[in-house]
Amino acid sequence: QVQLVESGGGLVQAGESLRLSCTASGRIFSIIAMGWHRQVPGKQRELVATVNSGGSTNYADSVKGRFTISRDNVKKTVYLQMNSLKPEDTAVYYCNTRVSGPLGIGDYWGQGTQVTVSS
Repeated sequence: QVQLVESGGGLVQAGESLRLSCTASGRIFSIIAMGWHRQVPGKQRELVATVNSGGSTNYADSVKGRFTISRDNVKKTVYLQMNSLKPEDTAVYYCNTRVSGPLGIGDYWGQGTQVTVSS
C-alpha cells in the first residue's frame, strides 16, 4: 500500500503565492511519475502538472508560466509552487503518483488540500 500526504493549501489573495507538498510512503520500488490535479465542485478533476522520473514536466495551459512542479526523489516528495494565483485557481488540489511496487505498477491519490484565492 502507498500513502500520499499533502500539505500547503490555504486561503490567499489574488496575486499571492502558495507551495503545495506531497510525500509518498509505503512499499515503493520506484516512482514513475508524480503530479497534481484539481477539482471544483460540480466539475471534472483536471490535470494541473506532472513530472516523470526523468524530470520532464507537463502543465495545463491555464497554469503555464505561473506554476512550477518539482520533485525530490530521495524524499519521495513532489512540490507545486503556485505564483500569481487567480480566483479561478480555487479548487481542491490532489496529489497523485504512479509507482512500481511489489504488486506491480499502481496509481495512488492523496486526500486533497483546499486552495482558495480571494479577489
